[in-house]
Amino acid sequence: MISKLLSLGIAACLLVFALSSQAQEASNTAPNGEKELRAENKVPRASTSDRQDDKYRIGFRDKLNVQVFRHADLNQTVTVNPNGTINLFRIPEPVVAVCKTERELADDIAAAYRKDYLKNPEVNVVAVEQMSHAVFVIGAVEKPGPQYLSRKVHLLELLALAGGPSKEAGSRLYVSRTGSRSDCAPKGAPDADDANLHTFAIRDLQEGKETFFIQPGDIISVLEADVVFVYGNVVEQGQVTMKQPLTLTQAIATAKGLRPATKKDKVRIIRQKPGSLEREELIFDLNAINKQKAEDPFLMPNDIIALSEDKTKSILNNVAKSFTQGIPGLLYRPY
Repeated sequence: MISKLLSLGIAACLLVFALSSQAQEASNTAPNGEKELRAENKVPRASTSDRQDDKYRIGFRDKLNVQVFRHADLNQTVTVNPNGTINLFRIPEPVVAVCKTERELADDIAAAYRKDYLKNPEVNVVAVEQMSHAVFVIGAVEKPGPQYLSRKVHLLELLALAGGPSKEAGSRLYVSRTGSRSDCAPKGAPDADDANLHTFAIRDLQEGKETFFIQPGDIISVLEADVVFVYGNVVEQGQVTMKQPLTLTQAIATAKGLRPATKKDKVRIIRQKPGSLEREELIFDLNAINKQKAEDPFLMPNDIIALSEDKTKSILNNVAKSFTQGIPGLLYRPY
């Protein structure tokens, strides 16, 4: 009897302990779960805040569709006036629209209706034509012309929107920041009143070595490839396109190389002086360059490379050639 009571007592104690452990585990899990949920909830809030600066801000000439729920007679499509305001039904004063997001303007319109006309208005605004944030792409691209921005755009993405570089494009492009953007820059942003010029290698943009974001009013100019001219004692005379920085030996190789009896010790580069119509003549020794005793010079746009024929070598080559061609005749001449 005593042993049965002892066994029941031990079983009861174990049951109580198990229940208390489960209760404690449940109580510990709930706060942690809430903390995890709260932590998870904080992430989208932070990211939403981060996205605020990227939202489209209404500008001059934009066309807006304004809808007031349950009041179809107040729905209308309006264009932002030159002074940055819009005029709406039943609102006596113009409402400032420029530099606001669609949600901010909807809240302001709702407040204006709530003041004298509606009790609890619900308003939605959509910029159906975003005409104010324009940039211009010119030069050697497939689709030159204006591009209208509705969000933050990278220079490489804008280049893709313009169809990419054309076959005439060179290796560089320029971004002219004219300072004509609207005054909708976030607080703390640098002043854009002064125009400035940025230059980029297209390959650096494609490889992610350069990062540059476009602003309204920017002008992007993709330059055509520069050329140099090779003439004289080369296999193929004419112009050589400079898709990338080009050296003297590379230009000669593009012209299919040298012809026999070329004066390698006196290769001339005729170059126009900067800011002048005068030209200067630079002399280079190909033998020294090939032996790495002299640097292989980089060419400038519109350089003229002149390669002369060594008359003495040419005569000797011709004599040797004639003599060689005459040997069979001498060997087989009948006696």
